[in-house]
Amino acid sequence: MEEKKGYKKLRVWEKAHQLAMEIYNTTKIFPKEELYGLTSQIRRAAFSVPLNIVEGHASISKKEFLNFLNMANRSLVETEYLLEIVRELSFLNEPEYQRLEKIRSEVAVILNAFRKSIKL
Repeated sequence: MEEKKGYKKLRVWEKAHQLAMEIYNTTKIFPKEELYGLTSQIRRAAFSVPLNIVEGHASISKKEFLNFLNMANRSLVETEYLLEIVRELSFLNEPEYQRLEKIRSEVAVILNAFRKSIKL
């Protein structure tokens, strides 16, 4: 088995990546007229979480890394709201919403703990 390197060692990145992939695959069933609307928006928000973790991991300072983690958190909150909207619009049924929200909530817990662990 190949050894994980760099950001791939981070549990927070791994879980955020899982969320982004789950949302991407789930949104394939959204109405076609939403491709450039809510589908695009929720995908962008979800992928922004692991992307900011990756970009922050490449930072030269802890302060800069923390700024990227804070951006990841903001994107995670945006994802939370978008999940609520697509559920209200019946693009997701309740069990599917609960499944995605559970993963999103797990990312939030791990991300917040990780952010607190970074000492400036």
